[in-house]
Amino acid sequence: MNKRFASLAVSALLLVSVFSVPALAEGADAAADTAAASDDHVIVTLNPEAALQPETPADAEASASETAKADPDPSAAEEAAPAAEAAVSEEKEDKQLTYVALGDSICAGVGLADVQYSARAGYSVDMAPNFQGYSPDCYVGKVAETLGLDRDHAINLGLPALTAPDLADMIQYGKMPQMNMASGCEYNYPEFQDYIRKADVISVQIGSNDAFVPCIVGLGNATNWKSEKLAATILAGDLRSEGSGSTMSTIYRSIKDMKLTKAETDATWNLLFSGMSKICDETYPKTSAALISIVQEIRKLNPDAQIILIGYTNPVPLIPCWRSYFRKLNKFEKQIAKTYDLTYVAIPNTETTLDVHPTIKGHAYIANKLVNAIENP
Repeated sequence: MNKRFASLAVSALLLVSVFSVPALAEGADAAADTAAASDDHVIVTLNPEAALQPETPADAEASASETAKADPDPSAAEEAAPAAEAAVSEEKEDKQLTYVALGDSICAGVGLADVQYSARAGYSVDMAPNFQGYSPDCYVGKVAETLGLDRDHAINLGLPALTAPDLADMIQYGKMPQMNMASGCEYNYPEFQDYIRKADVISVQIGSNDAFVPCIVGLGNATNWKSEKLAATILAGDLRSEGSGSTMSTIYRSIKDMKLTKAETDATWNLLFSGMSKICDETYPKTSAALISIVQEIRKLNPDAQIILIGYTNPVPLIPCWRSYFRKLNKFEKQIAKTYDLTYVAIPNTETTLDVHPTIKGHAYIANKLVNAIENP
């Protein structure tokens, strides 16, 4: 039935096409004869021959165009003015370079008074509010202030507890494939890749947590996690408001309150004198390999951006293995900067506190180094 109906419909269309053309032609001829025979209607025109020709769509369009040119619409001119102003404003905005900062809690500004984040279930936090709502005292805020960048052109993608392999995953996938069980962090921000694609300058600050986190876990194991409260207090920056004397008193009191057994005390000393050295030695190859992956993944997303590798400062200079770890990482960053045509920025004199994060003065120091390294700001 459907096929038959379709056949009938096609046949009807063909019949209409065949019979309508002659009929319309005959109707037009008859109308012309009637008009010619009548004296009641007189057509006055400057071009009689043109008056006899029907107006084509092209003629109508040309006529409308000429009319518009001869009699411009005032409202159109009024509408064009704001559009021109918007274009000028957009051109001015486009002159701002876009700076994107990748890193861990140092980049995020942890320890400063006004870091923006929201809590999630478990130990995880959502740092998205800090991407553009970061503290003006962190080095990203200071760079933005110096270069006159608004928050749409200076983005802070610092993620606390992030390691170099974690950052490589964030750049490649926009998320961490799984939780980092040692640090307890897990991030999922697909917009990471969009920010990187749009950047003119990208700074990379990463690698400290690669060794710090295993050491904190090691300390927890050595003390049967009696050290957890002290570690959380230090890393949260809660000791910053105290004077140096008060801070040390708080730390000593916290250690005493742990009431470590002899076995726990021995395990802690073993960690400090040999365990940390082993952790740093095992971590370095993984971190250096991840740094190469980070650079390569950034280049895939944005081949033209200037990439700045921020060096390392040692917040625990009294421990020899840490001096060696950061010295090797600084040397390695210099090497890959030459290999991949990157910019390396050394920050050896960054002022930090016991929570291992930069002070306001430390952030200003890093920002000054970055501003001086940015090409064509």
